Amino acid sequence: MNRRELLKYGALGLASSYGLSRLPAFAQSPFPQPRTLEVLRADGVVEAQITARQSNLTLSGKPARLMTYGGFPGPTLRLREGETVRLNFTNNLPEATNLHLHGLHVPPSVDDPLALVQPGESRLYEFTVPKGSAGTYWYHPHVHGRVAPQLYAGLAGLLVVEGPLDALPELKGAEEHLLVLKDWLFSGNRIPAWTHMDWMNGREGNLLTVNAAVRPTLRAQKATLRLRLLNASNARYYRLALENHPLYLIATDGGFLEKPVELPELLLAPGERAEVLVRLSRPGNYRLQALPYDRGAMMMHGGMMGDQGMGMMDHGMMDHGSRGGMGDTGMMGSMMGMGATRLETLLTIVAPASPKPLPLPASLAPVERLEPARATATRRFELGERMMQAEFFINGQMFDPARVDVRAQLGSLEVWELVNKTDMDHPFHLHTYPFQVLSRGGKPAPYRAWKDTVNLRKNEVVRIAVPLRDFSGVTVYHCHIVEHEDRGMMGILQVKG
Repeated sequence: MNRRELLKYGALGLASSYGLSRLPAFAQSPFPQPRTLEVLRADGVVEAQITARQSNLTLSGKPARLMTYGGFPGPTLRLREGETVRLNFTNNLPEATNLHLHGLHVPPSVDDPLALVQPGESRLYEFTVPKGSAGTYWYHPHVHGRVAPQLYAGLAGLLVVEGPLDALPELKGAEEHLLVLKDWLFSGNRIPAWTHMDWMNGREGNLLTVNAAVRPTLRAQKATLRLRLLNASNARYYRLALENHPLYLIATDGGFLEKPVELPELLLAPGERAEVLVRLSRPGNYRLQALPYDRGAMMMHGGMMGDQGMGMMDHGMMDHGSRGGMGDTGMMGSMMGMGATRLETLLTIVAPASPKPLPLPASLAPVERLEPARATATRRFELGERMMQAEFFINGQMFDPARVDVRAQLGSLEVWELVNKTDMDHPFHLHTYPFQVLSRGGKPAPYRAWKDTVNLRKNEVVRIAVPLRDFSGVTVYHCHIVEHEDRGMMGILQVKG
């Protein structure tokens, strides 16, 4: 956000009423790098162990009772293209869970969102890391009906795939940092029960963290940074900007772009990842900020919402307005958030005394051009809702694990038209099969990129090209506001060989 934007929000009373002056004061904390998972690596085979358990952590100086993979974020699993992975997952939680390898192009039989791991049990995830898949991925639970509470409680970790392109001097010489963006809401030291408004909107919290730290300070040793970014929040969007400096996008969900793309800001929807280069051209502080963003969530006009409030909702007394941070009790849930009118500083980067940034890479990886004219099928997916009932649909149907919604042929290329017929944003996520965005609102995508999650603004149409390659089986697609996923906005795709 530049000075003009800040003055604009200040003139509206937003920066002072809802933003900077009312934020709690936190002492500067050092930037915490997520720990790397220890693995056994020999002859192209990697063996690793991940365990889900209840955890007592400290967030913003307060104790918190969470569910994690041994801390938040969970340990980063670093893999290399072509390796065979034997990942043993153990569930030490008091409830069933599982592990979704979000974004990885692996067989549906391996990354099976419908397979549960019961308390005290383990499951082996064995797969080969595809060639050309270098990028930033993540792992988290995928138990239908319990995704929102489990993810919100801290079950998330990064998965980084390294490849030959990482040896480029402009990348190898950069200082790499992992940033897991997540918000929290607590009642005492526990996460409160979900309210009806939470299920309607998706829960947002009033405590924003980077790697579980509030506004940490990163003291850079080099003048070029490579930031791997993950939005691990249930529902919060991050409209990211580096104060008065551009970001250089080099990779999206599915890996590298063809060349860096200069951006004044970057929107990360829930579940999305991005890799950016930051060039520190002068000494001093650089603030990574989350700018205001209105995703169309509903907000109550004043007061607590009891039975009378629910009646008012049914009579049209609700707004599709801005929201974001919530109070410290579960009762209000996500009713009174102000996220769309609030500027947040997420991270402060301190540049070296005499910075000399590296040049940008002239090129990165070739990105295949998918030709829609060669598609064997065009499908339409309409996202709908009954908001007052907190029920969400794709093509008029709520999720049914016994029903196959789409049957497709292995090796085919399909065009999917994603149509958001609701009044709020929905990030659409497809398992197993990376895709490319063809157009948004009738306008061609500005650059080719491999994705697994794409945001749909209200009443927007996005066309994607989906190559159904390599693996047959049953997988899913869904909204990655995980409350909406839990409440029905998910479907089953069966690809036959």
